[in-house]
Amino acid sequence: MPIEKISLAQKLSLFDDRWSPKVVGQVNDALVKVAKLKGEFVWHRHEAEDELFLVVRGRLRMRLREAGAERALELGPGELVIIPRGVEHLPSAEEETEVLLVEPASTLNTGDVRNERTVDRLDRI
Repeated sequence: MPIEKISLAQKLSLFDDRWSPKVVGQVNDALVKVAKLKGEFVWHRHEAEDELFLVVRGRLRMRLREAGAERALELGPGELVIIPRGVEHLPSAEEETEVLLVEPASTLNTGDVRNERTVDRLDRI
């Protein structure tokens, strides 16, 4: 497979659905994904996987529950957060927000929760 550059803007222009990550590449055992977010997701955790969220455009609010306390982080373009395995989190975005995700290939987008937003098979774009 030839080495080629990846344009995040071009990849993000290929779809409109929200909360449905699309694979744009792979680094070792981790997938590189892009997603569009708006509204609130669902509280969930990933018992075996860490996740990286990088805001490309918009604003992301990441609510966290750790050690019995709840807090929130606000992220803007160019900012990222790494959610360690086992930490319960809830991403949300008041406006449409575009993110890049890096996470192991085994990561289910809804973690320990299964609902209408669970994506079992990811599209590669």
